[in-house]
Amino acid sequence: QVQLVESGGGLVQPGGSLRLSCAASGFTFSIHAMSWYRQAPGKERELVAVISSAGGSTNYADSVKGRFTISRDNAKNTVYLQMNSLKPEDTAVYYCWVVVRTTYWGQGTQVTVSS
Repeated sequence: QVQLVESGGGLVQPGGSLRLSCAASGFTFSIHAMSWYRQAPGKERELVAVISSAGGSTNYADSVKGRFTISRDNAKNTVYLQMNSLKPEDTAVYYCWVVVRTTYWGQGTQVTVSS
């Protein structure tokens, strides 16, 4: 079965950095685009970044452009989200997402940006 397991969240000060990881299993990782979403308290879940199956194409929400970088290692079945220059408004639960005939979500990892 498809499984997505996120890790790497935590508490960081404004201006700091974190790298999230999403380990995937149960499907052919290398042929599927992967996405990161986030959901802040009281807000709807929003798309943060998308990466194509081979990693050659990426897209970002305007709010994170220039600060976040999505990447993947198809040999390790893992997608990453490097987050730099973090702001308090980046505080959210971050989720990994894939479509393999239907949609799958990971359990999420909490990112809190606060001094």
